Amino acid sequence: MFQVELSRQTQTLSVVLEEILTSPIMWFFCALIPCLLIDGVAVLPAPQNLSVQSTNMKHLLTWSPVIVPGEIIYYFVEYQGEYESLYMSHIWIPSSWCSPTEGPACDITDDITATVPYNLRVRATLGSQTSAWSTLQHPFNRNSTILTPPVMEVTKDGFHLVIKLEDLGPQFEFLVAYWRREPDAKEHVKVVRSRGIPVHLETMEPGAAYCVKVRTFVKAIGRHSPFSQAECVKVQENNQFTPEVNQLQKGRGGSLCHSCAVF
Repeated sequence: MFQVELSRQTQTLSVVLEEILTSPIMWFFCALIPCLLIDGVAVLPAPQNLSVQSTNMKHLLTWSPVIVPGEIIYYFVEYQGEYESLYMSHIWIPSSWCSPTEGPACDITDDITATVPYNLRVRATLGSQTSAWSTLQHPFNRNSTILTPPVMEVTKDGFHLVIKLEDLGPQFEFLVAYWRREPDAKEHVKVVRSRGIPVHLETMEPGAAYCVKVRTFVKAIGRHSPFSQAECVKVQENNQFTPEVNQLQKGRGGSLCHSCAVF
């Protein structure tokens, strides 16, 4: 008698669960809250809103964090380049620095070694719980990186015009344009590959003002940044160094040079 009653209760519970699981309302609720029970085991929600911010060949993958109150969530990042996709059976490679990582961001610069589309994916873990993989909606190609004008410092060494450029990494070279500030001045261009080291440009004449502007070039992606704002300096007769106020005419990177080449 007890077994019959228990069987009826079990059947009733099964019917109720089936109705719940097949209910449109229940499916809508589960869609809104992506943390389900599969075979009785809780599954973490997958990270959302994957995106890549890339500036000056530094690439950062970010996503919305998975929140579990009182718990620390770890993330695993993997990538798949053209080679892995075409010649290695679509295998995924763990990121160099982010397998695992604690924060909702990953510097993938060292993983992106070629100018080809890369697929990227992230999943969350908490103890034995693991989320599904979330994949970047559109593959990332480093040729989309934003290139900005480099920081430069214009100084002198005696009567020598000297420039020092920020170190943006080994993939960058710099196109430095400089000229004596006078009507119909000729603009000179020097390619600089050293980074963070002062570079001599020209010997200046006392009392004359000289202007400098610079932009970067990245051979790996065949692109260059815009020119920086021109900076002008002047050496007085007594060898005193005077920075000039940049009140230059607009156009061609802010130069008063009227016969300069455009790069």
